[in-house]
Amino acid sequence: MLVTGVPECCGVAWRAWDYFVYDGALGNNAGLQMVKQLGLHLVSKLRHDSTLYFPFAGEYAGKGKPRKYGEQLTINTLPEDSLRGRTVKKDVETSLHQVQVWHKNFPDLLNVVVIVKRNLKTGRVAKALLFSDDLELPYDKLIDYYRLRFQIEFNFRDAKQYWGLEDFMNIKETQVTNAANFSLFMVTFSKLLLPQIESLGQKSILDLKATFRARKYTRRIINSLSLNAEEFLINNPVFQAAELGKIHENVV
Repeated sequence: MLVTGVPECCGVAWRAWDYFVYDGALGNNAGLQMVKQLGLHLVSKLRHDSTLYFPFAGEYAGKGKPRKYGEQLTINTLPEDSLRGRTVKKDVETSLHQVQVWHKNFPDLLNVVVIVKRNLKTGRVAKALLFSDDLELPYDKLIDYYRLRFQIEFNFRDAKQYWGLEDFMNIKETQVTNAANFSLFMVTFSKLLLPQIESLGQKSILDLKATFRARKYTRRIINSLSLNAEEFLINNPVFQAAELGKIHENVV
């Protein structure tokens, strides 16, 4: 899933990057290198128990290879200046930390957002690790981009389930591009159209399709009887009675 990011500094957009957003299945070095070859930055998720290390901050011993790994990252070793925000909701405290750390399976330093959730009643603690190879990506943008993954997946689900993304039989590049773009366009268009049909109550794409299909067929039947379909208002009971296949009742 591609996201175009424009980080801001003091209210001024100063650079733009394309980010490839993926879940934890691609949260590994192989996935990162694949994405980097395409000129993109990866935004993904590490295993919660991943072993991470702060860069070594000590002095060089004077011989051998300089130390790369410093103290291991744990909830208790998170520095105070890494805290970016803290909220409490329903006895659960959520802390957001941003650090640059090493993972032994990655050749490059990682920009990691550590999300720590602590139950104030039971004392139980859980954490999540979001990361990117873009070391300058702010923590809030990193979180926002990762959250977009879910909405993008919902859009693809709707395109496949309702608008033919998995049904077209084209094999030529232009035809495949047109079919895919049309399916995704209809996802967006249907989201804009649903609120305009008050009787649907913004409930279902299936209801939206059933409504317009029924009205189209009803108009054709009326025209075939030498009647003027335009004389029937769009919300006329004749059209509403023909809306077979809807899941939800009309909203009064």
